[in-house]
Amino acid sequence: MRMIGTALLATLFIGETISAGDFSADRLNNWHQWRGPEANGTAPTANPPIQWDEQTNIRWKTDLPGEGTATPIVWGDRIFIVTAIKTDRTGEPAVQPQEKQDARSETGTDGKTDDKPDAAAPLQADQGAPQRRGSLRVISRPSNYHQFVVVCIERATGMILWQKIAREEVPHEGHHPDHGFASASPTTDGKLLYVSFGSRGIYCYHLDGNLRWERDLGDMRTRLSFGEGSSPTLYGDSLIVTWDHEGPSFITALDAATGETRWQVDRDEPSNWSTPLVVPHNGRTQVIVNGTNRARSYDLATGELIWQCGGQTMNAIPAPVRSDALVYCMSGLRGKAVFAIPLDASGELTDTDRIAWQNKQISPYVPSPLVLDERIYFTDSNRPLLCCLDAKTGEVLMDRVRLPGLNSLYASALGAGGKIYLVGRDGTALVIKQATELEVLATNKLDEPIDASPVAVGKELFLRGMKHLYCIAQE
Repeated sequence: MRMIGTALLATLFIGETISAGDFSADRLNNWHQWRGPEANGTAPTANPPIQWDEQTNIRWKTDLPGEGTATPIVWGDRIFIVTAIKTDRTGEPAVQPQEKQDARSETGTDGKTDDKPDAAAPLQADQGAPQRRGSLRVISRPSNYHQFVVVCIERATGMILWQKIAREEVPHEGHHPDHGFASASPTTDGKLLYVSFGSRGIYCYHLDGNLRWERDLGDMRTRLSFGEGSSPTLYGDSLIVTWDHEGPSFITALDAATGETRWQVDRDEPSNWSTPLVVPHNGRTQVIVNGTNRARSYDLATGELIWQCGGQTMNAIPAPVRSDALVYCMSGLRGKAVFAIPLDASGELTDTDRIAWQNKQISPYVPSPLVLDERIYFTDSNRPLLCCLDAKTGEVLMDRVRLPGLNSLYASALGAGGKIYLVGRDGTALVIKQATELEVLATNKLDEPIDASPVAVGKELFLRGMKHLYCIAQE
């Protein structure tokens, strides 16, 4: 096993090693976005090891600066990751959230325009541990400057090739102790890298680390100051960003080349953490976004609302996934909701027979579902209870089957090589057979907590722990 530190090769020029080829084909052999090449948790050409520990099948282990739970992305010979580094310098936020002008357009086509009441508990101007006031968690407002950093790592060795500070400032609000300031995964088209630090800005870099453009969309006020986490979605020449919080919420499509706004639509939504799904269907490309009030579909070209469906629960976090002509939207706080919605739907779908099927007994809370061979796999809430549904009919094929050795999960499941990889918060991971009956192939353990989702490319598995990035490969 080779241990790699964080030495930065400042004098090394890194060219763009991936040529402009057929992105639709190249992406299948990479992991270019949150939830992988098909946006459903699968790595269709990967076959990583099933066994590892700190002494076994670790090709390299790299120290990561700062903290973050964003999943890495992989393109060619590089890995890109985001992190937030707390500095010793203290100060006050440059602009308070209520003073900063939001970036919404004046001509939204969906939702209300009035500000929502700020549901966040009062913030304390110290860095103490979160306290409880009645039934609410009181989260401290930071007083230290943080550096919001993009890191590029050499895939073969784990060496840090470059790291760029996108912004340095005192965050205007804190975050849940299980969360962080760097939770949104980057995305790439193999030519440019797109990064969202939310209230700290949206950024576009060349793959050698040179900044191309940046946008500031304002400051979010998240529910109870829990923090931000929706990843941007790149499709063609559009970058989709959702902005659901306790203020004016919206969704926007930015020009991927320039960062300029193509369209922006107001959303009647409180804080959500779900990442948009973009899917072509019958000549029209839809942007599908989960939400507490409604799951909605927008036309990628114009932002026009195509359909919407109510019935979700609070804190919509799981990303929508697709199987054939159906899309699945799920949520699981203070209730259960799984909806299968036809992609050819239109209009208001709430409580209608135009919903293909629904399940209000089992659903995930934080982890996003995995789609494999017309089956949907997910864990119930954050518990180690595995569920499997028939994607077409909603028939329950596995109902809360206990996953031995796991306690709780934030990471989403990975499907690769006929196997499913499930990573627990304490660093324990199960590899199980892709089937409708539980068959554990291996139980593995690393020495640090893991909340970021696993990534597989080729014969390698990448796991981001709290302090390190691991490359797992057969020795």
